[in-house]
Amino acid sequence: MALSAGTRRTVACVLVGLGAALLVAALMIPTYTVSKVAKTPLDLEITTIAENQKGEESLVLDSKSLTTGDGPPVVNKDVPLVSQRFVTVEEPSDADQMTLQAGQTLRRTDVQGDTGLLSALIDRVTISRTTGMPVDADPNGSIAVTVNKDGSVMEPVQHTGIGYRFPIGTEKKTYPYFDINVRQSFDANFIEETEINNLKVYRFQMTAPVTNTWDVQQSPTNRLTLPAAKWGVEGGEEPVTMYRYYTNVRDLWVEPQTGTVIKGGESIHLFYARSGDKPEVTALKSHIVFDEATIESQIAIAKDNTDKLSLFGRIVPIVFGILGVLALLGGLFLGLRGGGTPAHATPRGSRTTPVPTTAPDADDTPTTQWDDDDTGATRWDGDDAPTTQFPRGDYDGPTEQIDINKRP
Repeated sequence: MALSAGTRRTVACVLVGLGAALLVAALMIPTYTVSKVAKTPLDLEITTIAENQKGEESLVLDSKSLTTGDGPPVVNKDVPLVSQRFVTVEEPSDADQMTLQAGQTLRRTDVQGDTGLLSALIDRVTISRTTGMPVDADPNGSIAVTVNKDGSVMEPVQHTGIGYRFPIGTEKKTYPYFDINVRQSFDANFIEETEINNLKVYRFQMTAPVTNTWDVQQSPTNRLTLPAAKWGVEGGEEPVTMYRYYTNVRDLWVEPQTGTVIKGGESIHLFYARSGDKPEVTALKSHIVFDEATIESQIAIAKDNTDKLSLFGRIVPIVFGILGVLALLGGLFLGLRGGGTPAHATPRGSRTTPVPTTAPDADDTPTTQWDDDDTGATRWDGDDAPTTQFPRGDYDGPTEQIDINKRP
C-alpha cells in the first residue's frame, strides 16, 4: 500500500534519526562500554597447580639431617614436587580496584602429612583492575609466612610490580614483576610471541638475581650456625654460619587481550652458603611448571573474557554501524522520493471525473454544469433557461441534482 507524502516524510525522519543514533552508538561503544568490560572480574577465583618437570633435576634438602646425626646434610634427588596457589578477590574491591589474596604451598608428594610441606605463605595485594599494577597506597599489600594453628601473621609489604595478572591489552615490552620471595620487582622481558593449544600468547621471562633471604626476612631458617663438619666443609667442629640464598628464572605465557597468565614456570634455586657467588648446600632446586589441567582452565578463562571484549569492542559496533547506514540510506531515499509527484498522479486542481451539467430540461429546469474553459460564466441556452457554469477544479462534482423550481 502506497504511503502518503506526510507519512513518507515522518518515516524518513524517524529512519534518519535512528540511523544517526546507531552510528553514534557504534562509535561510542568501543570507547565507553569496552572500558567497563575490559577489567579483571570481581568474581575471580583461580586455582593453579604446578609440578616439577620429569627428567629434570629436582633436589630437596632433608632438613632433619641438619639437626641429627654426625654426617653432612642429606639432599634428596628426583623429588616429586607440587606447587599450589589459590587466588580469590577480597575487600576492598570496587569498580576500579580489587584486592587479591593468594595462598601458596609447595609440597613434596613422596612424604605423607605435614612433613611434606616445604613452604606456605599468604600474599595479599590491592591492584588496578585494568593495569594489574598495585594501587598507589602505603602499604598496598601484606605477606604472611608464618602459618600455624593460631592463624597467619600478616606483615605489611609494599608491592611494586604486577604479580598475578598482566594488563588488559598486554604489549610486547618489559613489565616490572613482583617476586614475593624477596619482595622486590624485577624486569619481566618480552621474549617471543607463540601459541599454546592454538591460543596466541606472549612469553615473558623474569630473572631474580641471587639474594640473601636473611636481608628480606630474619627468619631462623634463613641463617644457620652449625659445625663445619655438619655443613660438610672443612673446619671440624668450628662453628660456621651460612645464609640461605634465593634465585629464580620465571617464565610467563600471557594471553595479551585479557592479561591472563596461561602458563607459568619457575626454575627455582635455594641454597646455603657463606657468600652468594658460591653455593655450598642445596636447599631446593627444581623446575616447576603449570600442569595441563591448569593450562586448559586458564585458556577457558581467557577465552570467556576475550569473547566479552570482542562482543562489545567489535561485533556490536559493526552491527550497529551497518544498521545505522541502512537506516540513513532508507530515510534519505524516502525523504527525496517524497518531494516528487508520482507519474500516475493528477496535478493538483485538475479533475478527470465526468462533469456534471446544469442545463434546462424540457421543463426549463436549470441544471448545473462545469465550464471546460474555467471561466465560470452564466449563460442562456436556446430555451431561455439559464445555465450556470462553474470552472473546473474549483469544486467537487455534486452527487445529486436539485430542482430549484420545486416548492415545499
